Amino acid sequence: MPSIDHAVNPMIRLLDFSASVLTGAFALLVLLTLAHADAPYSFAATPGQLPKTVAPVHYTLDLRPNLEALTVTGSAVIDIEVREPTDRLVLNAVDMTFSSASLEGVAPARTITVDKDAQTVTLTFPRAIEAGRYKLRIAYSGQINKSGRGIYSIDYRTDDGRKRMIASHSEPSDARRIFPGWDEPAFKATFDLTVTVPERFMAVSNMPIAREEPARNGRKRVSFERTPQMSTYLFVLVAGELERLTGEAEGITIGVVTTRGKSANGRYAIDQTADLLKYFNDYFASKYPLPKLDLVALPSNSASAMEHWGAITFFESGLLYDPAKSSIETQRRVFSLLAHEIAHQWLGNLVTTAWWNDLWLNEGFASWMQYKAADALHPEWQPWFNSNSAKQGAMAQDARRGARAITQPVANETEARAVFDAITYSKGQAVVRMTETYVGEDVFRDAMRRYMKEHAYSNATSADLWHALDAVSGKAVGPLASPYAEQAGVPLVIADSRCVGGEQRIALKQERFTVRDPAAQPQRWQVPVRFGLPDGTGATVLLDGEAEIAAGRCGDAVKLNLGDIGYYRVRYDAVMQGALARRLASMAPADRVNLLADAWALTEANRNPPSAYFELADQLAGDDHRSVADQVIRTLTRVYRLQRGRPGQAAFAAYARGTLRPMFDRVGWQAVDGEPSDRTLLRARLIRTLGDFGDEAVLAEAKRRFDAFLQDAASLPPNLRDSVTHLVGRGADRATYQTLLDLGRKSTNTEERVRYYSALAGALDPALARETLAIALTEELPADLGRRLIGWVAEGEHPDLAVEFVKNNFETLATKHGSSFRNTFVSNLMANFSDPARAEELKGFAPAYETSGGRMVAERTRERILADAELVAEQMPTIDEWVRRRRNSQ
Repeated sequence: MPSIDHAVNPMIRLLDFSASVLTGAFALLVLLTLAHADAPYSFAATPGQLPKTVAPVHYTLDLRPNLEALTVTGSAVIDIEVREPTDRLVLNAVDMTFSSASLEGVAPARTITVDKDAQTVTLTFPRAIEAGRYKLRIAYSGQINKSGRGIYSIDYRTDDGRKRMIASHSEPSDARRIFPGWDEPAFKATFDLTVTVPERFMAVSNMPIAREEPARNGRKRVSFERTPQMSTYLFVLVAGELERLTGEAEGITIGVVTTRGKSANGRYAIDQTADLLKYFNDYFASKYPLPKLDLVALPSNSASAMEHWGAITFFESGLLYDPAKSSIETQRRVFSLLAHEIAHQWLGNLVTTAWWNDLWLNEGFASWMQYKAADALHPEWQPWFNSNSAKQGAMAQDARRGARAITQPVANETEARAVFDAITYSKGQAVVRMTETYVGEDVFRDAMRRYMKEHAYSNATSADLWHALDAVSGKAVGPLASPYAEQAGVPLVIADSRCVGGEQRIALKQERFTVRDPAAQPQRWQVPVRFGLPDGTGATVLLDGEAEIAAGRCGDAVKLNLGDIGYYRVRYDAVMQGALARRLASMAPADRVNLLADAWALTEANRNPPSAYFELADQLAGDDHRSVADQVIRTLTRVYRLQRGRPGQAAFAAYARGTLRPMFDRVGWQAVDGEPSDRTLLRARLIRTLGDFGDEAVLAEAKRRFDAFLQDAASLPPNLRDSVTHLVGRGADRATYQTLLDLGRKSTNTEERVRYYSALAGALDPALARETLAIALTEELPADLGRRLIGWVAEGEHPDLAVEFVKNNFETLATKHGSSFRNTFVSNLMANFSDPARAEELKGFAPAYETSGGRMVAERTRERILADAELVAEQMPTIDEWVRRRRNSQ
């Protein structure tokens, strides 16, 4: 059983606590949890839609894309292992036409049957195929689409006119659009790829080029070296008029691949990748196994980044960094994406989740590692403090009705897409960090090394991870960690103090923290509660139900979740809350943030009045630590947005300006030489937020600086360009709007284009918002930027116009952007509302409910809308009254 840390400060000691002994109802809960936990990896027992009686061993692919016709002709020779006699083979395939299929040494397929709904093709043979190894030969043709799935085209702007290239994206289940095969993560195989492309093109795939040969009609055939054994979703192909900047680290060639003329801005990524490869090689005690690692910057991409083994694809602004034009925020975003995707080369690529129900083994762990790597390589960034918003977003989703567990059954590809969410990524990383802290960093690292060694080039489940942790730590870590993964919900630790003979005793108990879910199923966790005085010293108690601790003298301020590492909320009694409020300024920033976040969460759950939060926030009005300021800004912005259309919005905006102004007055417009980068980032955030809240002085200065920028770009520092441009776009008149549009159309730099188009999408003028939305129907922007343009309008002041636009043009947009747009885009737009009528409107929108994955997203959004509506109804009048009284008292 997990042990308890008894190394306590003299002022804090544990009394009569036996949390290491599992007894009674909780012991039964743990036994039931373990009994239903995922078993260790077994290929035959892994979920999926394809029979496990046949498996691929090796693919030899020959692809001939036609960029004009947007088609691809292909042949696939697949070495397969038949494990049980059968007369049919079932493979995945989407949008393909088959000209032939045969099994070497057996016969041509008697029938080729395509099931569009199941996304399969069944090859039936005239007689049974005996167990053994065979070569399956298939000739087929497919499509190059524009919606970022399978092989897709990218049309992009250059100084020489528009160009076209191709790229691929296969996660979770779109390799079946590129070649017929066994497109589930448990089916691993090696790949040989040959592709025929225009002679002027550079082609990039998972492995280095083995050879190039001339072909007819100004084309060439490019063949790549054989890949390691990997899942199909890691396959990648990119081809276009590209260039490559290279570096080297740990014997690995690092390349940044860009469209022509942009590779120089990849130097920062190469340098950071070199450091990251060294760090990960050491951490996992397993060297990166491929000879090269390409980082591919795409003018359009189906995701911000995708971890294909050996050739990671990025949206350009997520990889390229120009010190003369890019902000510190861009620099950190590039590093963060690099760390996340390079971590995947081990966490997902080398060891792959067996099925999508355990996606967190890929994404939650890569999210944890991106912050851990940043903490090791750039500790001055304080990455754990500054990532707090991600955990808070996950906890908010996890507290609502209909919350799902990290691990849950996934029936099909639409449900697989639906679990790429905050629960998988952010709750996942928070649970990993809490577990790592509890067992110790060295023990956790050694367990990860064991996990990697045991499952390299194969697959794993959550149970395999728990087993590695148990084996290395010598403790039963699974009973502690697995309930956080296998059941939905957030623990709430309730603390009540009493004074006994001058000694403070605190009774602790746990409940399930919920928002708008009175019928929530009770849950139990083992909660590692770190507690102590605000100076940071403390002890850990493992709370499995109820406990009492002795904590110093009566009235001493005792903080729970010390360091903000735990995944739980805390509710203090009035005496403890008051003592903590008096010591707020002396707390570590992480504890100030944690106290604020819990206070606001309790307000949203109707467990605390809003004043409990705002009185704390008022004490920190001059606190210019970025993570503290960000928490206050997020909460003020949330209330301001919920106030949209209400009479109290203007008064609340004035209160928010008054709260943030002391911070900004300390930071100012002008950077100081040598100032911390967090201060630079805070300045930009405060400028944008104060402008959004209507600070006339900030708005006027932003307009002045933008006008100067138009005359001399160097006059506006890169770190302020996004904020200033956003405010100018928000208040744009016709002339200013046209200026922003012209800047966006003229630029070939993706970071700049995002800046200008997002700024004009925020225009308060509804006529200008409609013009912006109309751009999404044109070919002016790459597909993913067109989708984002609609989202930017919805996130601003016009979600109603965005929804109306999408519904009026739904079939056109769905045809352009593909099935994921059809199933989930309107649900995501609706998340900007807090009106119950909008929840009903979404329920009546048929395309959102056509697939099981779409239904998951739609119901998640409906619950968010209804929870926000309840918050508005129950707490907004109280907030309005608190603001009124505060204004009158000043």
